[in-house]
Order: sequence, then structure tokens, then C-alpha cells
Amino acid sequence: MAQPSEPGRRAAYRPTQESWVERLISEAIERGEFDHLPGAGRPLDLGPIDGPADPDWWIRAKLRRENLDASGALPTALLLRKEAEGFPESLRDLTTEAQVREVLEDYNRRVKLDRLRPAVGGLPPLLARMVDVESLLTQWRAMRQGDGRPD
Repeated sequence: MAQPSEPGRRAAYRPTQESWVERLISEAIERGEFDHLPGAGRPLDLGPIDGPADPDWWIRAKLRRENLDASGALPTALLLRKEAEGFPESLRDLTTEAQVREVLEDYNRRVKLDRLRPAVGGLPPLLARMVDVESLLTQWRAMRQGDGRPD
């Protein structure tokens, strides 16, 4: 409660912010607005308790809980690197050499475009490597022959 500014004068009661918030929460509980929330009755996931402190624990937990793909948040060069790691296996379902060549040449074109971007901050640029189209075509042919598929 606030202190009177003059002797003999009584201070008016002003509810504190905390009591106002507590009142709103109590009213919401009485109305049942917190019933049937996802995760009700389970402990909160507040991140690693005994592991190293991770300042991004909450976003990792959100991505995991919502089953979201965070690859869109990666820099383009890392996305390109991840794509290249999948070659030639990711090309397995393509049926012609022309399709495989088109995918690989498109990949190399995107790598070249990414290299034209200006570097951000004082960090060195993060680059993805171009792929050897002919080498991957040879691997794709071998993979298709191993599957028993006709060329």
C-alpha cells in the first residue's frame, strides 16, 4: 500500500500490477480457460537440466514439438551442401540421363548464384561446392544397373 504524503492523510489503495495479473489469472482459472490445454498434467520441458546451457533450447523444443522443418532457416550454402550430400541417391527415381543432367546442372547454377551474394558481416563467405556432373551421371548409371532397371 502506498505511504501517505501528508501526516494524517490516508493513502488511496492502488492495486499493484502483480495483484491485477493474479486476479486475471484466477478469473480465467474459474472460467476453465486453462482446462484441456495441450500438455496438461505433464511437466514443462524447460530444456536441459544437467547438460550444457543451450540458449536456443526453447526453439529446438518448439521445432521438435510442432514437427517443423528448420532447414528454411539455414543459409543457402548449407542447404546446397545438404542437397549435394544426397547425390546420387536422391537421383534414383529419375528415369533419363537428361533429367539427371538437368537436376545437376540446375544445382551448379544455384551454387554459382549463391557465390554472387555479398558476404554478411565480417565473416568469410560460406560456400557450397559445385558437383561433377559427369561423375555423378556415371554413379547414377551404375546405381540403376544395380537396381536391375533398364537404361
